[in-house]
Amino acid sequence: MCLELGRARTHELSFIHYGYGMNDGEVRFAVGPVLVSAVTFRTALTDVLGARDAGRRLTVHFCSAHTVVEASKSARLLGALERAELVAPDGMPLVWLGRAQGRRVERVCGPDFMLSLMDEGRTRGYRHYLYGGAPGVAERLAERMAERFPGVRVVGIDVPPFRALSPAEDAAAVEAINESQADCVWIGLGSPKQDFWVADHRQQLSAAAVLAVGAAFDFHAGTKRRAPRWMQRTGTEWLFRLVSEPRRLWRRYTVINVQFVGLVLRHALRRDPGT
Repeated sequence: MCLELGRARTHELSFIHYGYGMNDGEVRFAVGPVLVSAVTFRTALTDVLGARDAGRRLTVHFCSAHTVVEASKSARLLGALERAELVAPDGMPLVWLGRAQGRRVERVCGPDFMLSLMDEGRTRGYRHYLYGGAPGVAERLAERMAERFPGVRVVGIDVPPFRALSPAEDAAAVEAINESQADCVWIGLGSPKQDFWVADHRQQLSAAAVLAVGAAFDFHAGTKRRAPRWMQRTGTEWLFRLVSEPRRLWRRYTVINVQFVGLVLRHALRRDPGT
């Protein structure tokens, strides 16, 4: 493992239109007001792995039911998703809706995607940068990735404070990322903050891929437990997380889930006025 640590700093909605921020020929499907990429896990991984050599600069968001609901209320978040090259279906409800629309879709879960990209990127010499997480989490994540994937290259870590950065601090963070020559920049600031950060900074970053990956930092650092695989596959992972963190997540997985169902139904009726 190559680990070069950066300074740890402890200091009216519009609908998305096809073609904007998307790859040529890419297919997306509607989930409420959001257009989600119709991809399998392998096609998404291949796309990101090939970005550097193809001279492409990708923005990757992992979209869940919570993301869709928040985007329905926030033109800023909806715009961030609109400009992304990949809006991955991170959640079985989105996969089911995509398949119901005749698309070939698999779940592309952020934590699983991080493991696969860290693993397969080794043969290409991919360089990774970790931005975000609570103090100590990113460092532990880097250590565990090195143990799991010998030879993985984490070339920088930055843990920003839980406040808005000054323009000078923000510029220094961008400079550190670019100086590291990272190919993949992983952003773990929580949603939607990480999605805003990616959208606001993408044009300043030279990395091949910038990925808003959130909880993957905590899961792979070992600070939070993931649901059993069978719950992930059956769409009940949310229940495991709710039981694990009821105080923090009760609203997301009760109120938000109800809002998501209502949102999907309303947009389905709008697309089919005869229903």
